[in-house]
Amino acid sequence: MTALELVAGALLCAGAAFFLAGTVGLLRFPDVYTRLHALTKADNLGLGLIVAGLALDAGSVAEALQLGIIWSLVMVSSSLSCQLVARAARRAGVAPWRRR
Repeated sequence: MTALELVAGALLCAGAAFFLAGTVGLLRFPDVYTRLHALTKADNLGLGLIVAGLALDAGSVAEALQLGIIWSLVMVSSSLSCQLVARAARRAGVAPWRRR
């Protein structure tokens, strides 16, 4: 196993850990706003790490660029959908969580 494969594997594992953290945040946080924050931040970073790991192991530069384009599109759609869900929740009168 080469050093490049080890780095790619470490990036893949780190990305999976961020996906797990986002899932835990989605299940554990108290309101829609904090859940959205945990999910979008952790999943975007997790996907970025996974794309970086896959790009290191890609067969060509074209494949690595395709992975980067996919990641960019997912980041745009994720942030847009997060904004739309938060706006809909705010318009519906969902108040942010407050510690009592």
